[in-house]
Amino acid sequence: MGTTILIVDDHAGFRAQARALLLAAGYDVVGEAQDRASALAAVRALEPEVVLLDVQLPDSTGFEIARSLRDEGAPCTIVLTSSREAYDYGDRISRSGARGFISKGDLSAPALADILEAPA
Repeated sequence: MGTTILIVDDHAGFRAQARALLLAAGYDVVGEAQDRASALAAVRALEPEVVLLDVQLPDSTGFEIARSLRDEGAPCTIVLTSSREAYDYGDRISRSGARGFISKGDLSAPALADILEAPA
């Protein structure tokens, strides 16, 4: 079985694309969420190893959700994603507690593996 992943994004099309890409690469996508409440509930219920977390959600930011998960002691690894580039967020990515960042246009199994395999 591959690494378990929860995809959190408010765009159903991106979630479907990311799911297909990750499943084809051997990851186990255990769920999807589209906002803060569903993301936090899914992490608690599904206990994914990795959360692919959009930075901009309708009711929150990925940075706030990452901090909430860190404060709760959730053992998942968080990888932020956005249609924008990492430099647009300055040091907010590193301060969020996320393991890394992948722009949506660069999302691939090798890009995710590079972040997950890098020293924490």
